[in-house]
Amino acid sequence: MANKEDYEAKLDVINAIPNDQIKVPAMPVDDYLQEAEDTYHWSLDDAAQLATVGITQEMIDDIPVRAGALRQAQSIWFKDRHSQEEAQQEWKIQSPEAFDLRDELLHIFYFAFRKDEILLNRARAIAEGDSNADMIQDLNDLAVLGKANIDAIKAVGAKPALLDQAAIKADEMANLLAAANGDRAEQSEAKTIRDKAYTHLKELIDEVREAGKFLFWRNPDRHKGYISNYWKHKNRTSASPEPEAPEEPEQD
Repeated sequence: MANKEDYEAKLDVINAIPNDQIKVPAMPVDDYLQEAEDTYHWSLDDAAQLATVGITQEMIDDIPVRAGALRQAQSIWFKDRHSQEEAQQEWKIQSPEAFDLRDELLHIFYFAFRKDEILLNRARAIAEGDSNADMIQDLNDLAVLGKANIDAIKAVGAKPALLDQAAIKADEMANLLAAANGDRAEQSEAKTIRDKAYTHLKELIDEVREAGKFLFWRNPDRHKGYISNYWKHKNRTSASPEPEAPEEPEQD
């Protein structure tokens, strides 16, 4: 099955995993997925022997399905997280220009409405607050106020096109800010599902590897296929054995 189909097939099982049983990846997920695929293909040749210690063919065949579900869950979380990061970078680029446009319009309005206390107070009220959300609302409010008093704006030599620009910029920046802030609850859910999908795969991989190590403890040619190459490489510079639950920083 395709990764998306694997994900959909396993989603109910994945969601049913209690939060207190979640295991967080202690190695890069891409590396773990490759090792899972390697374990699957390796164990196919030992299926008869593995069956004698409780590892059924059905369990072996479930490895690539669980791996596909994790791969899809990882992709969903990665996309959401990096879309937000891209929006944050774009906000850093565009927001100074938007704030500058807001300030330029206020400068124009203060002069254009200097003899009309009511309009001047409206402009002053719009200027209150300096948060990102305030700036977006200010641009829209200034566009509306300026168009309603276009003659006063034209009288001081200001370009009416600035008002259209402000309205467009307000809409663009609102969308960008929403993307930059992201839906934290949604992102948290995507990560939780990713971690549960990893847990679901790891439970089976651990069973198969433990069985393989047990069966082939005196057969190094077969035993080696049930050892994590990632941790084997890591442990070459350490005296520590392959960890059951490695204390390593979480990986993407």
